[in-house]
Amino acid sequence: MSRVREAMARGLYALLLRLLVPVYALRLWWRGSAEPLYRERLLERFGFHRDARTADWVWVHAVSLGETLAAAALIDALRIERPGMRLLLTHGTATGREAGRALLRAGDHQTWLPYDTPGATRRFFAQFRPAVGVLMETEVWPHLLLAAKDAGVPMVLANARLSAKSFARGRRLNAVLRPAIDSVALVLAQTDDDAQSIRASGAHAVEVCGNLKYDLTPEPDLLAQGAAWRALVPRDVVLAAITREGEEALLLEAWARQAPPGALLLIVPRHPQRFDEVAALVRAAGLSLARRSAWGDTPPAEAMRVQVWLGDSMREMALYYASARVALLGGSFAPLGGHNLIEAAACGCPLVMGPSTFNFSEAAQLSLASGASLRVADMAQGVARVNDLLGDPDRLAALSANALGFAAQHRGAARRMAQRIVPLLRG
Repeated sequence: MSRVREAMARGLYALLLRLLVPVYALRLWWRGSAEPLYRERLLERFGFHRDARTADWVWVHAVSLGETLAAAALIDALRIERPGMRLLLTHGTATGREAGRALLRAGDHQTWLPYDTPGATRRFFAQFRPAVGVLMETEVWPHLLLAAKDAGVPMVLANARLSAKSFARGRRLNAVLRPAIDSVALVLAQTDDDAQSIRASGAHAVEVCGNLKYDLTPEPDLLAQGAAWRALVPRDVVLAAITREGEEALLLEAWARQAPPGALLLIVPRHPQRFDEVAALVRAAGLSLARRSAWGDTPPAEAMRVQVWLGDSMREMALYYASARVALLGGSFAPLGGHNLIEAAACGCPLVMGPSTFNFSEAAQLSLASGASLRVADMAQGVARVNDLLGDPDRLAALSANALGFAAQHRGAARRMAQRIVPLLRG
């Protein structure tokens, strides 16, 4: 009976996706009005690739920017373990695809991940025939995984994580997701808790390898540029890093009441399509604004006189962390689970987190335990804590040193994962 129920659930899932194809295509076209890359090579989303070719691809899927940056460390480690490997790199978002271009070498190929319908996924495997597939983090697509099984392609979930919230949601879709997860050859989990949840979801071969984001090394040029900004700006820079919708309003309200005297606020929103929206919020709060996109390597004189900078650029987080005395972690002051706090640690930037960090629960706990960060109950307390820290240079210096030590202590996941993936390659 369970197999009949699973077959019916998959049939309904496939029917729903087919019905939603026009909506999906229209949404991509609409997003392309702000990010033109979404309108490029749309047919690839449906499994039609005009320049597809078969090879012993090591296929890595990194849906967006964060996953692509984490995949960089794994790809480097795979090239060490398998010299001459040919990389097939897929993405779901424009930011991921743009960042992924830097990871390609001669002979590699980049494309969109197909929409999760039976036809699109079958065409993808028929045209590329990868030797192994690696899905980064929590990318579990039922038809994609079942098509991989039919094509004889071993699939790996790398840097896998599964929060309690995602686990509960997955249980409601168990009839569709469980057969797909059951088909995965290997799961390389970030933490013991992740491994336990993933096993409970139906996976069999699960190993704990750590978090790839500890292996990311900030670009030296960006760190140097950030240090130059810090020396140039005659004020303390307070960074609001990777903020999400709703958080900027809370921040600006708290900042109006208790801004550190003379401090410069630097806001870096998570999503580029919100840059203009956040700029409007800052101006509506009566604060003067300068946008990072308006200058080159060095902030001009007029930018030195404003109250707020907007970090409306991509792939410059290391620059922003290096320029700041202290940072507030976006995504943690709304019930969104937080964002990657490891990058801040690798840059030696002291971090103040809000209450919501379930997406990085172990990293948050380890960071707090090592004295690399602090936790507060809400945004108002966050701004107050920043105020206190700016008046205590010795405490800030200790937090910065602890952050660097914390980041260095947990490296090595990329090598461990690569050594487990390479044996799955055919030939």
